[in-house]
This record gives sequence, structure tokens and C-alpha cells, in this order.
Amino acid sequence: MRTVLYGVLAGLLLLAPLAVTSYGTASAQSQVSIDGAGATFPFPLIDTWRVEYQDVRPNVSLNYQSIGSGGGIRQFTEMTVGFGATDAPLTQAQRDALPGVAVHVPETIGSVVATYNLPGVESGLHLTGPIIADIFLGVIDRWDDPAIAELNPDVSLPARDIIVVHRSDGSGTTFVWTSYLSLVSSGWEDEVGSGTAVQWPTGIGAPGNEGVANSVRNTPYSMGYNELAYALTTGMDYASIQNQAGNFVEPSLDSTAAAVEALAGTLPAGDASWENVSLLDAPGEDSYPIASFSYILLYKDMSTNPSINQQEAEEIVRFVSWAVTDGQEFAEPLEYVPLPEAVREHNLEILRSLTYGNTSLSTAVVPEFGVIAALVLGASIVGVVAYSRFRGIGAGQKGPL
Repeated sequence: MRTVLYGVLAGLLLLAPLAVTSYGTASAQSQVSIDGAGATFPFPLIDTWRVEYQDVRPNVSLNYQSIGSGGGIRQFTEMTVGFGATDAPLTQAQRDALPGVAVHVPETIGSVVATYNLPGVESGLHLTGPIIADIFLGVIDRWDDPAIAELNPDVSLPARDIIVVHRSDGSGTTFVWTSYLSLVSSGWEDEVGSGTAVQWPTGIGAPGNEGVANSVRNTPYSMGYNELAYALTTGMDYASIQNQAGNFVEPSLDSTAAAVEALAGTLPAGDASWENVSLLDAPGEDSYPIASFSYILLYKDMSTNPSINQQEAEEIVRFVSWAVTDGQEFAEPLEYVPLPEAVREHNLEILRSLTYGNTSLSTAVVPEFGVIAALVLGASIVGVVAYSRFRGIGAGQKGPL
């Protein structure tokens, strides 16, 4: 037993440099502030990371402005923050406008839901993509419209106008929503199209996921769109939407995860175009049709951004690598889908490619706890074997080490 314990201790001593390299010693580090801005879609998760990361790196504070994907892309382009966040991948025009090469790092997966405030009707109203498009076009403007009634024969629908609520700011959630409507409705694609900001044919605008949620909650007979976490945390009702297989699917972790399974192993390189990456209307009996990645944006050469120094760049990479690995344990309680293993590994590969000028930032990439645990186990076994042989030789036994 003593041999095993000494072996484990030897293994841990072997791994001590790894722990210092990965997480650093907070007491020996100066205080560092990480600034980011962008999407409201992942804000509940990012805000949880902000709190939990204090236990990992007490000397690092995270400041995140939940201002919408459009604002995040703008501040990232203007280099006023260390990282941007967006639900909409950069377009080629946006990439061309950047002062340097950018990388996309998927940070989480979520779903956008059709939220509504319909007195007497709870969650689960059946809707199709084309019907939702017609509602947001103003073509269907009554709750008791025959098209809605046909899908919900057991629901008593009121003879009231539908009050549409949409985003008033540049928004990745809007990009996901309008991209889906363009995919399922030629009328929507021809008249409105997709984007982080569009010319809405009808409705009232509100800023942020929070603003839309508050407007829908406070406006009877209204309909809007929100990230699932916002709908759940605010107690909103939301629709079950017909998917590609013809099934009406309630948004959930499982139905959102089903949409990403087929795509996880086919993602582009971090510095390539992600414009055509989409989880919308994915095949599968149980796939929820309005799912999306949300991304962190970084410069491949982080010295491109004059607002951050090398230490800050290292801490940003260290934080992001933690967020997309160990930090994923906080996703599910907030109704985000944890990144599949293939996506996590892809992210770490992207992060290892980052530099600050001519200096690689790969040593700031934090391995997952599971990886560290495996290394500890392996090193401990080596320690046990080595210690046993050492004891054997000390007792007069012969044999090579």
C-alpha cells in the first residue's frame, strides 16, 4: 500500500509542471481584466462562466457586454474589446473589413423558440415554419386564423390580433430566426431575407433577448422569438415547431443536440469561412429545427488588437479554452447543449494555432479535467512501477530500471 501511495505522489510530482503551465499560479500573477462584447443569446452561460472562472483564475476578471451580435462584431472589428461574440458567423464582407485574420470558436449550442403570450394557452402550440413566416410578414394577423386552428384542433384560440415583437438591434438571434424563415418560406426570403438586422414588415421592436422577452411577457396576444434559456428562466410559453421529418418538436436539450450530431465532425478550420455553417432544419425525427452555434471571435494573431498586451492575450486564450471544455458543465443547467467532444477538440486545435506576434499562445490552452485525470493516472502508474523497481534494487534485487 505504501508503495502505491509513494508511486501516486511521484506521478503527481511529474505532473506539477503541467498544472502550473495550464492554470498558472494565481498568487504570482498580476490582476488581469478580460473584456468581451456581443451576443445576448449566450449571455446566461457567459455570465455563469464569469462567476465560476474566479475559482479557476482568481486574478482574472471577465467583463462582458451583452449588446447583441451586431455590436459585438463592430467592437471586435474596431478592436475595443479582447474578444467578440456572435450567433451569426462573419460574412465575407465582414471578414474583409477586419484588420487581421479572425477565427471562429463555437462556445455553445442553443435554440431559438417562438415565444407567445396567449391567455389560457400554455406551451406546446403547434406551428410550422411557413405559418410563423406569414405571422411575421403580417399575412396571418389573427390568433384564430384557420391555418393555426387546423394545427391545434383542441385549443380554443381567441379572436384577437397577433402582436408581433422583434429585435430592434443588430442581433445574432435575429440572424438565426430570419435564416430559418428564409429557408422554409420563399415569401419571407423574397420580401425580407436574413440578417442580423432586417426591415420588419410588421410588429414592435425591443432591444436584446431580454427586451423581447419582457415585451412578450407584458403584452397579451403577442408573439416573439427568444433563445430557449431566456424563455425558460422567465417562465414564457413557446411553440412546438414542425421539423423536416414532419414532427412537431418541443425545443429541449435533446432535440437541439439531435440537430448538431451530424455536423459536429465537418466543421471548417477556425480561420476559414463559417458563413455556410448551419444547424437549421436539420434532418432527424427528433431534431428541433431552429438550432445554432454561438461563437467567440478572436484574431489569429492577437497582437493585431492594440488594446490587449501579451499577458491579456494569454489569459483570453486560457479562459476560452476552459469555457469550451471544463466550462461546458454549466451549459446543461441553463438549457444550452454542451459541445460534443469532436467540437471541443476542434476548438482546442483552433486555439493552439493562435499567436501574439511571433510567440505561440498554445501553452495557454488548458486541457480538460478528464485529460488531466488520465495523465495523473498514467503518471501514477509509472511512479508505482519505478518506485517498486527502486525498492527492489535497494533490497539487493537485480534488474534494469
